[in-house]
Amino acid sequence: MSRIGKKPVKMPSNVTASVSGQKVTVKGPKGELSFTCPDQIKVAKTADGVEVGPVEDTKQARAMWGMARTQIVNLVEGVTNGYSQVLEIHGVGFRAAIKGKDGLQLQIGFSHDIEHKIPAGVDVKVGGAKQEIITVSGIDKQKVGQLSAEIRASRPPEPYQGKGIRYQGEYIHRKVGKTK
Repeated sequence: MSRIGKKPVKMPSNVTASVSGQKVTVKGPKGELSFTCPDQIKVAKTADGVEVGPVEDTKQARAMWGMARTQIVNLVEGVTNGYSQVLEIHGVGFRAAIKGKDGLQLQIGFSHDIEHKIPAGVDVKVGGAKQEIITVSGIDKQKVGQLSAEIRASRPPEPYQGKGIRYQGEYIHRKVGKTK
């Protein structure tokens, strides 16, 4: 039995949810998001909020149960507060810039600039004294996390000097260099 899946998803006063078949649509002050539940999961709107449960007691249905509820919770959180990730660029001469309305240009020590396309629904801001702080925000947790991971993967932090792109607050285990 899923402890998470048993609890109904409570809706704040400024959020409305509608269920049609397997599709759950959530509207709030920041926008509208939807999620289609797997066929092994039944979804129902009740007075308590949105309830999910397995259609039949199979291993796959139990595995999807908690995940489906968590996805709906993420929708509610996204349309009320939104999601945000902050990345830091470490390295001499490394910086970021917004290029056009849907592009992020990174100068991170390669012979060429790295460019990332910013998807719709995601907002990217560059700040800091040397343009070294990137803030990725939006209402869709998956899109914000995916873009942040792609930006970090452009130049992951290396363990000797610590140069690269890292999440704010991320600890990099530093290694000792060569000795004579």
